[in-house]
Amino acid sequence: MVEESPRQATIFDVARLAGVSHQTVSRVVNDLPNVRAATRARVEDAIKKLRYVPSPAARALVTRRSRTIGLIATGGPEFGPSSTVLYFNSAARDARWSVFTADMVDSDPGAIRSAVEAFLRQNVEGIAVIAGFEVAAEVVAAMNLTIPLVVLQATRRAGLDTVGADQYRGARSAVAHLIGLGHRSIAHLAGPPESVDAQERERGWRDELAAHGLVAAVSGVGDWSPAAGFAFGMAFDPDAATAVFVANDQMAVGLMHALTVRGRSVPEDVSVIGFDDIPEAAHLSPPLTTVRQDFRRIGHDMLDTLLERIDGAAATPRPQSVPEFVERSSTAPPRSAGRQP
Repeated sequence: MVEESPRQATIFDVARLAGVSHQTVSRVVNDLPNVRAATRARVEDAIKKLRYVPSPAARALVTRRSRTIGLIATGGPEFGPSSTVLYFNSAARDARWSVFTADMVDSDPGAIRSAVEAFLRQNVEGIAVIAGFEVAAEVVAAMNLTIPLVVLQATRRAGLDTVGADQYRGARSAVAHLIGLGHRSIAHLAGPPESVDAQERERGWRDELAAHGLVAAVSGVGDWSPAAGFAFGMAFDPDAATAVFVANDQMAVGLMHALTVRGRSVPEDVSVIGFDDIPEAAHLSPPLTTVRQDFRRIGHDMLDTLLERIDGAAATPRPQSVPEFVERSSTAPPRSAGRQP
């Protein structure tokens, strides 16, 4: 015998439970005025009890608003962007907004433009771009949309509403920690050159070294993946630097694996610092020293900024969040002062 699925509650079910007309329920659902506070509370309680989900199409007919947002997310499964997407969507649900999401592995301009055009056909009221590479934000911005646009801070284009973390200050705090431990030759494994985040982390590495009269001599470039970190670690000369600042934790994991394969110890032979504080970072051997970003705040700030723009208000200036330095056991003073220049 096939079990029947439970019937979804309707606006009339809510009206009966709350003891009001279905028109009153509609006014509450669509945030319209002229509903007494006690009545509104009764209707909202009935909605919760019945788990009533209003129809977006019906709501749009009443309010002439869709209460929908388009979200473009590009890149692979990197921890930072995927976490920001998660918190953005969570905040949107709490605010009773629906999100149409276009996930894409790369930043193909044609695919991005097609996604935006599909969003516009769905009558979205605004678009958010969470992308690791600058090209994604640039493509959307160049379309000269008539609806609000907010991007993760992956572009330097003037005039855009951007939200993000201060990657530069986060990188400097990591390098300052290594210098404080006594390291004088500090290498860097950077992220992809087309990533603004990677550029800012590399700039922080260079400037912190320069502030202490040190030379930024050894560096490599990866694609954010553990495999890139492993490849760098297998080619890396541990005698050329006593520490490595890695642009993200996933590449740091690969680097530590390579050093272990080569019989080098972390942090006794080489200190390693990552960036992002992925969940696994605290459980590596040794636990990874890193720089923690507040992805929850970034996701919520993106949504709040976009909704302010949709409501016709000037977006509230939101200062960049400052990443938090997290010291664990993958860094230590260099073993021998004789190895330093």
